Amino acid sequence: MERAASYGAVLLNAAWFGIGIVGLYYGAEWLVRGSARLAHRHGVSPLVVGLTVVAFGSSAPELLVGVVASLEGRSHVVLGNVVGSNILNIALILGISALVKPLKAELRLLAREGPLMVAASLVVAGMMLDGVIGRVDAVALTVGFFAFLWFVLRAAPREPSAVAAEYVQHQAAQRGPEGGSDAHDLLRVVAGLAGLIVGAQLLVISAVYFAEQLGISETVIGMTVVAIGTSLPELATCVVAAFRDESDIALGNAVGSNIFNLLSILGVSALIRPIPVPAEVMEFEIPAMLLFALVLVPLAWKSRVLGRWSGAVLVTGYVVFTVVLIARAIA
Repeated sequence: MERAASYGAVLLNAAWFGIGIVGLYYGAEWLVRGSARLAHRHGVSPLVVGLTVVAFGSSAPELLVGVVASLEGRSHVVLGNVVGSNILNIALILGISALVKPLKAELRLLAREGPLMVAASLVVAGMMLDGVIGRVDAVALTVGFFAFLWFVLRAAPREPSAVAAEYVQHQAAQRGPEGGSDAHDLLRVVAGLAGLIVGAQLLVISAVYFAEQLGISETVIGMTVVAIGTSLPELATCVVAAFRDESDIALGNAVGSNIFNLLSILGVSALIRPIPVPAEVMEFEIPAMLLFALVLVPLAWKSRVLGRWSGAVLVTGYVVFTVVLIARAIA
């Protein structure tokens, strides 16, 4: 009887996990599409929409998971999700995108966003040295996010016409057929938010259950299965952009998402509840996050091309990181 109940609980939580990922993916899709259509209809340029609404909307799953986990006192899931997503965005998502087609960067903003991502990673790592991301840290991170958003909006109009054309093409494909109304798109945004909220709740519940059953930390679960689940919108955006030769969108989305994760998600989550940082995370996971952030700069900007060999190195690095992470967790 107990074994049957145990199997039932496993199947139920596996179902919750799957439904949670679906809710997060389609919630982000509806939120981004509805917001992009509203912005376009009211005269916001496709470049600005791409650098803000789309880039940050694709990070909405991480944000909702962070908020839900913080409210439920599962701060280790928040930490793992942010660190794991940042490593995954660079190593796996950009690596796969470069394997699909070499990524050539024309976006001027990337030359400044890359160092900003490294700087934000270093600042967050410094905040973690005392073992917690407290509310003072959270305020500083949140202010930093709004400063970054202002910087992006100021820099966007100075991008080359070729980059602007790339975003026009991408946004036209993402919005779908013209038409509809503000009310229809607002409904899509609301439905997207509902999907994100429900998906985040189910993902956190199931992730915590499996962490307890497997005897591994919530931080490790956050860095692996939760990070993969919440990063699906970025993966879809970057791989599709690579197929369409929209390299700037792939690179800009990944780097912008990492900055968003560090400044906004950690900031908002730590405002709700301070985030403790286990000592073992500072020994391996945080150095790995910093390493991948630093590696991307010379790979992508030395020749302004992220080629297939570089993509293979990044994907291999992610596999090695994951194997070592799991080995440490079960040792």
